[in-house]
Amino acid sequence: MIAPTKSNLLKVRERLTLAREGYDLLEQKREILVSELMRKVELVKILEKDLDKRVETAYPCLKRMLVVVGRERANNLAENINYRFETREKIVISAGMKLPGLDVQIPAVDLKYSPVNSFAECDETVLEFFELLKICTELAAIRTIAWRLAREVRRTQRRVNALEKMVIPAAVETKTYIESVLEECERESFFSSKLLKKKGVSGIL
Repeated sequence: MIAPTKSNLLKVRERLTLAREGYDLLEQKREILVSELMRKVELVKILEKDLDKRVETAYPCLKRMLVVVGRERANNLAENINYRFETREKIVISAGMKLPGLDVQIPAVDLKYSPVNSFAECDETVLEFFELLKICTELAAIRTIAWRLAREVRRTQRRVNALEKMVIPAAVETKTYIESVLEECERESFFSSKLLKKKGVSGIL
């Protein structure tokens, strides 16, 4: 236990003030993070619905194309298609924080079939799956941010809990202990001085 001195009492009071201010700031930060996380989660839900809808149209389109073109010819056509997708990490500002995000560059659709081998079903399938890819990449980017925010929420919550459950109660307990000891010392000093004064007066008489 810390020594019950006035200097230590001042230090404990200062520590308690800082801890309470830190708690308030962290609690505000946690609320902002949670609010932003909820917005991202809602956006993820919307994109997931869009993804489900696109899957419902893209895969039937693929099946129709395979029926019309045939698997062998579809494979031959696919061999002549080569798209370059670039993926890189980028910094995203969310809830006032710089978070690493995901950026996927999808190339423009280039229908590379010759007039002889071109089928409307092939073009339709390519376009459908490009739209599907766009939703997937956007969903992946938002999920990445949501995951980062959730991790920051957990980290902030741990710090809030540490201040609320440990640091602040310990500082309050120490402050109360020092104050009680100092008050008791002051009372003893007061009574001792009064007693000495009485003895001094009695000695004179």
